[in-house]
Amino acid sequence: MSIEQRPRRCGGWLERLIQHARVRSPWLLHFDCGSCNGCDIEVLACLTPLYDVERFGIVNVGNPLHADLLLVTGTVNRRNARVLANLYRQMAAPKKVVAIGACGLSGGIFREADNVIGGIDRIIPVDCYVPGCPPRPEAIIDGVMRVLERFGTGHPKEDVAKGKGIP
Repeated sequence: MSIEQRPRRCGGWLERLIQHARVRSPWLLHFDCGSCNGCDIEVLACLTPLYDVERFGIVNVGNPLHADLLLVTGTVNRRNARVLANLYRQMAAPKKVVAIGACGLSGGIFREADNVIGGIDRIIPVDCYVPGCPPRPEAIIDGVMRVLERFGTGHPKEDVAKGKGIP
């Protein structure tokens, strides 16, 4: 009997266990494409004891090989577009991307600059948009939690944000 013909003993329970752990304890990577750092300060505020994003099991990591979520702030320009695409490629599937702030959504106040490409979705696919300049930490946490609700479900991308339901 070949390996392909042999019945699976785990019955998918291992995959379900991994998926459950990924939803309950996601690891996120934060990348700033280049901005005024207002959104970055709000992302870091999520890690403080006041908001304590770690109570949801979310861990901030520095290596894209370990990350499940990619939080991206700032506008994409010609210098960092390749870096952003590389970070996205290095992440293991399934992976989700959250675009944070007006600059991440559309280029923000910098969109008319010569070196600006635009929003993050021009380079990589975005699963959730968190609008604001800068968005409040509660909105960032809400965006991350909305992405986690759909994590690994296989549903086509929904237009979660663009302002719908996010304070």
